[in-house]
Amino acid sequence: MPRAKRSKQYKRLMNQYEMNFGFREPYQVLCDSQFLEAAIRSKMDIDHILKSTLHGTTKLLITQCSMRWLYSRSKEPGIGAVIDYAKERVERRRCGHHPSDYPEPLGELECLHSVIDPSQNGVNKHRYVCAINDEELRSSLRNGIQVVPLLYIRRSVLIMEPASSTTVKARSRDEKAKFTAELKSSGAKRKRQQEDTDDEKDKDGKGEEAEAAKLRKKKPYGRKEPNPLSMQKKKKKVVDRSQDMKKVATETVETSDPAGVLRDDAAQTETGESSGRKRRRKHKSKTAEAAKSDGAVEIGTSTGDE
Repeated sequence: MPRAKRSKQYKRLMNQYEMNFGFREPYQVLCDSQFLEAAIRSKMDIDHILKSTLHGTTKLLITQCSMRWLYSRSKEPGIGAVIDYAKERVERRRCGHHPSDYPEPLGELECLHSVIDPSQNGVNKHRYVCAINDEELRSSLRNGIQVVPLLYIRRSVLIMEPASSTTVKARSRDEKAKFTAELKSSGAKRKRQQEDTDDEKDKDGKGEEAEAAKLRKKKPYGRKEPNPLSMQKKKKKVVDRSQDMKKVATETVETSDPAGVLRDDAAQTETGESSGRKRRRKHKSKTAEAAKSDGAVEIGTSTGDE
């Protein structure tokens, strides 16, 4: 796996530990003797590598029993450098296993279990990050104790294990508990608010009037008008002067010609102009003229007889 991708995964994993389980900087990194031995033999800068892997400041710790195991192996080649580094750069964590009570150093598995889980209920009480190179010890911590970030060195590379199944179960359990607690608290708050409002209404007897008065007293803050810069400007109306001229003409005709003769002529001229045709003169038919002449002769004869 590329280094950048692995670093992103480690950062995401530590963020989950921080958000869900309360891990904080500086991270307390509890190591065993084999982890220190592998780091010194690989000539690794332990502080820098831990800081870059966990993406935060760290504090390296070792128990008294682990130091006693290193002292018991002081004649082996390379262990002297490990002891010197542990004396100068690593902080001691008291485990309570004194030499007077335990002439021989206690096994690192039992010692680290007692430090990480002192009450033996399967919980990482002090939120240790464990740097363990012993596979048996690492598997026992992975399966026996919840929420334990595990580190180990392989081929001069510091590797961080993904979250164990016990850690995932603990996270899901905590999330469900938080969700149910929020639901219960919200329901209780609503019931209390309803009870308080009912009591106030019963005591006062004027709950509705008080609410109405409160609504009246509320004043709107700020202007409720729209922003004038965001509004569209009003368009100016174009005045049609031809209509005004027609109105003026009709008014003058009405004043000068109350009978309406000129208006009829003007209307006819307008219709003629609007249609675009010339007005034709209508001629009287011959039948109408003959009827008129016959009528005149009959009138003349009747007057003569009389």
